[in-house]
Amino acid sequence: MKILVATEKPFAKDAIKGMKGIIENNEHEMVLLEKYSNKKELLGAAKSANAIIIRSDIVDKEVLDAAKELKIVVRAGAGYDNVDLDTATAKGVVVMNTPGQNSNAVAELVFGFLLHLTRNGFDGTSGTELKGKKLGLHAFGHIGKIVAHIAQGFGMEVYAYSPSLSRNPERGKEHGVIAVKNPEELYDKSEIVSLHMPAIDATKQSINYELMSRLPENGIVINTARKEVVNEADMVRIMNERPKFKYATDIKPGNHDEMTDKFGKRYFASAKKCGAQTAEANMNAGLAAAQQIIDYFENGNEEFRVNK
Repeated sequence: MKILVATEKPFAKDAIKGMKGIIENNEHEMVLLEKYSNKKELLGAAKSANAIIIRSDIVDKEVLDAAKELKIVVRAGAGYDNVDLDTATAKGVVVMNTPGQNSNAVAELVFGFLLHLTRNGFDGTSGTELKGKKLGLHAFGHIGKIVAHIAQGFGMEVYAYSPSLSRNPERGKEHGVIAVKNPEELYDKSEIVSLHMPAIDATKQSINYELMSRLPENGIVINTARKEVVNEADMVRIMNERPKFKYATDIKPGNHDEMTDKFGKRYFASAKKCGAQTAEANMNAGLAAAQQIIDYFENGNEEFRVNK
């Protein structure tokens, strides 16, 4: 089988070496397409691929139409909104992600953002400490659980909301968090909220003015999830109304220049999405993607399938 690794944002060299070893040791062929500059390169490479490994690369209907031999796409990471699941399903293409492989990297970034905001961009002025603050986790998957454990090390009180957690609040106690019944309760109880939900119809634009206004005047929102979950106009509105409100995001919003001009050190966005940009996460996700493809071809294992 021909396995295409198509990444505009390349894997680390050691990750590529490890992936190649997994693939070739199982008598498959690995084809590498890195730093491609236009979609035509991806379409050409996809034509003969039986499997594709991607990172943030877009696999839409055009790519799936071009890839006549394609059996499986694996997104090396947790989010998979960059893949057209409906078209993949219609064509009988399995789509998987690699949940948990990037989780620690993203969780650590949350606290990098928090320290940056609470210490005023490290400009030497008096900031605030995290100890004793109330942190709300909006979604409680792999990343949320690690964020909770790190927060406890800082001496923070941690609340969490997810639909599954609200149905089984006792599960929160296993991780030292207080489960709440709905998002409104989470924001009522928290001083800081960290976002960890996927971008689906139910969550897009859900972090809106009504919800954020439940935070205190000096509330903080941290977004390492997806750009689409935050209502950007509402974020500007609440930060205009509350001169101590702060926001940091790993996904630069469409109104980035406006936010920078208006809010200075109260707002921070990473230059490019970097939650999974560590050597360890890069390696973990790449190796997991390669292994999942081999396991699917050899054993039919669909454990991490995200389309039906």
